[in-house]
Order: sequence, then structure tokens, then C-alpha cells
Amino acid sequence: MKRNILHSITLAAAFLMAAACSNSGKNTEGQDQLTFAKGADIGWATEMASEGIRFYNSAGEERECTALMKELGFDAVRFRVWVNPSDGWCGKEDVVAKAKTAKNLDMRIMINFHYSDWWADPGKQNKPEAWKDYSTEELCGAIADHTRDVLSALKDEGITPEWVQVGNETSDGMLWDTGKASISMANYAAMTAAGYNAVKEIFPDAKVIVHLDHGDRPELYNWIFDGLKANGAEWDMIGMSIYPEYYAHDVEEDYQEGEYKKVTEATLDNALALWKKYGTQVMIVEAGMTWSKEDESYAFLSELIAKARALGDGQACAGVFYWEPESNPAWGGYSKGAFDENFRPTKALDAFKN
Repeated sequence: MKRNILHSITLAAAFLMAAACSNSGKNTEGQDQLTFAKGADIGWATEMASEGIRFYNSAGEERECTALMKELGFDAVRFRVWVNPSDGWCGKEDVVAKAKTAKNLDMRIMINFHYSDWWADPGKQNKPEAWKDYSTEELCGAIADHTRDVLSALKDEGITPEWVQVGNETSDGMLWDTGKASISMANYAAMTAAGYNAVKEIFPDAKVIVHLDHGDRPELYNWIFDGLKANGAEWDMIGMSIYPEYYAHDVEEDYQEGEYKKVTEATLDNALALWKKYGTQVMIVEAGMTWSKEDESYAFLSELIAKARALGDGQACAGVFYWEPESNPAWGGYSKGAFDENFRPTKALDAFKN
């Protein structure tokens, strides 16, 4: 009997040790499934629904947008936040409503602060109207207050974002011209620090992302992140955008079929180098290709996801997000969604099912 008991204990201990190794190993399927995010930025979802847009799965069955994303294989969603949008969309209340839907579907959430009343991107980083006359110190305070306000509203609803972006495609800083990196890297770093610290006050475990465009340009990323580091700013993760049709030649009309491969390779090479240099993971927070090129888009996304997932032995890249897959040119004029004219998903999104 004693021998049998000892044998059972030994077997149990071996089982527990094997399970622990399985759960902690960096290349195990279970760990990969848990940590590598397959995301969709669906910031337009509520606005589209308010205008009567209905979404359908491939079988023609109607679905709420967020629920459809989960059905399509996405496990995470991303929502932008504007400070004081004129129509309310992407403001605090709208973001909380979208995040509640995602939480109820048990999806992971990324919050993306633009620190503007409307779009902020590499071509424009406009100060919110209410902040336009603020000093640098006042702008940093406003960033912190706005960040805390939105995140506190989420927390009050029991919503915990996994990731928070402090700025959107801040490839030359934010809140121009005060926080323009090419004018004052120190000011941009101070603004980034204000956002970072505010996030940690509300959600200490959230991963704070600094996001730039053109993932294929290492010189851009080294300039920004060396500058942030030199000026005392922190980040937990580096966010990248990848749009092969824009980035192949910077002129969409010049894009040739298959050129996504060189843009993808350059982006992932850059991501690996950044992970090694700074010791922080990279996330592809925006990806997209013209909605009508569904076969090529599927090939692009499949390659991107597979190679990103394996990058640095599975440790360098935390996930891939598609930007506004639910859209098509029939609504809003954006050409890089991944739904057809009838608001059904194209083949491109099958890449996220793998």
C-alpha cells in the first residue's frame, strides 16, 4: 500500500511538473493561443449600426459587429478615443459602450488615445480645441486628466483593457507644434510620460503602447524610441502600422501584386531588431489591404500572422490587429476594410481563423 501511495504521489508530481512546463514554455500551443492577439479595430461599429448598417456572416446570418468579429476568429478589439468629438462618436461614452459589448463577449481590449478631437496620424496631430492655448505643462496635465477620466469610466463598468496606446501613429510626436518630436523631443517625451503614468494609476498591469506608422522603417523607430529613452519616457510595447499598398512606394497606384512580401519582411525584421534593442515586445496594431483584393489580402495576412507569431521564438511580437475590417467603400469611403458590398466578410479575414 505504501509503495502504491508513493508511486501515485510521484506520478502526480510528474504530471504537475509537466503541466507547469507546458504552461510556461514560450513555444507551446496553449501559451501561444493565450498570448498572441488576433485583433480587429472596429471603432466605427456603433456609428455604422446607428445608420442602419447590418453585418452578416458568410452564411448570410445577421450578427452584431463585435460578436461577428469573435465568430471570425478575432479574440481582441481596439477602440480609439477622441477628446471632444463634435458628433460624440469615439468619445468617452461611445468607447465605454463598445467596450462593454466586448467585455460581455470575453474579448481582450485595446484603448487607443488620439489626444485630439478627431483623427491623429502622421500627417496631423492637432490639439483638442479646448487645449489649443495650453502651455507644455498644461498639455501634459490635460493628457493625464483625460487618460484617467476615460480609463476610470471603463473601470467603473468593470472593464479592464489589456493594452492602452498613448497617442496614435506619433511618428513625429503629438499635439503639434508643442509636442512635435522634430521640434522638441523633450516635449513629446514629457507628453508620452504623462499618458504612461496616468494609465498606470488606473490600470497598473495594462501594457502601454507607443505607436508609429511605417513598420518597415527602422530609422524612424530608432529615432523616436532613442529620443523617448534619452528624455526619460517609458513604454511597455511598441505599436506598428503596416499597409503594404501605401508603403511599397508611398504611392498606392504604384503598388504591384506581391509587393506585400518585401514590406512584411522589412516590418518584421524591424520588429525583431527593436525587441532585441529595447527589450519590449512589438504589436502590429494596424494592418490592412484594399477590400477587393481578397485573395492577396488573405495571403498577406496569413504570412504576417504566421511570421509575427514565430518572431523571436514566439516572444517578440504580441499580436496583429486589422484596422476597421467591418468597413467597405460603400460606407465612409475607406477602401481597406475587409467586408464586401453586402457587409459580409471577405476571404481575407479567414487568415485570422488559423
